[in-house]
Amino acid sequence: MTCAALVTAAGLGKRMGSAARKQYLDLKGRPVLAWTLSAFESHPLIDLIVITVPPGDEDFCLQTVVRPFNFEKIANIVPGGSDRQASVRLGLEGLVDTELVVIHDGVRPLVSAYTITKSIEAAKTSGAAVACSAVRETVKKRSGPYLMTIPRTDLLLAHTPQTFRTSLIIDAHRKAFEDGFNGTDDTVLVERMGHPVVAVDDSDENIKITTPADMVLAGILLEARMSE
Repeated sequence: MTCAALVTAAGLGKRMGSAARKQYLDLKGRPVLAWTLSAFESHPLIDLIVITVPPGDEDFCLQTVVRPFNFEKIANIVPGGSDRQASVRLGLEGLVDTELVVIHDGVRPLVSAYTITKSIEAAKTSGAAVACSAVRETVKKRSGPYLMTIPRTDLLLAHTPQTFRTSLIIDAHRKAFEDGFNGTDDTVLVERMGHPVVAVDDSDENIKITTPADMVLAGILLEARMSE
């Protein structure tokens, strides 16, 4: 069964407040994106990798991320679209010959091989799986001028990887594009087609780098891993 990884790195990273885009920032001696790609390059179930980048960054990504770190599974570097959903759709267009695709944020460099494996195994059976972590804090909802407490027992935080049967997620993206629907992640596009999505337990270490504080935390977590 052919399985591709689609690593989305087409964001502009405005909340980071740095001159360089966050996916290219140095994290313990290599770009954030290079750490993310390493997780899929070394994974035995991943056959090929497609990266989406901001339009015009294709050669920059090749020269500063792909070649210096000798990634061999990179099949294509695709210019992204106006938002994440458009970028994923553009990246999926070249994956018609794969059976499964693992979609992952390029700025989640701490994803574990275990989580990738579990998401692939779940998607083989169900067609759609998402890595999630439990909500551990009290959740409030505004109700007019007051607040309501939301029971957190059944609440989950959706991360990536999100893994799908390739034909299913391509159809879901095409349907969303035709309908003018924009979702906050890829699983919602599958859900609106009536297809169930399975949750896979994820580690709290699989953080998404958005702010300078996230860079500090990622550095601490990576240093701890490297010292094990």
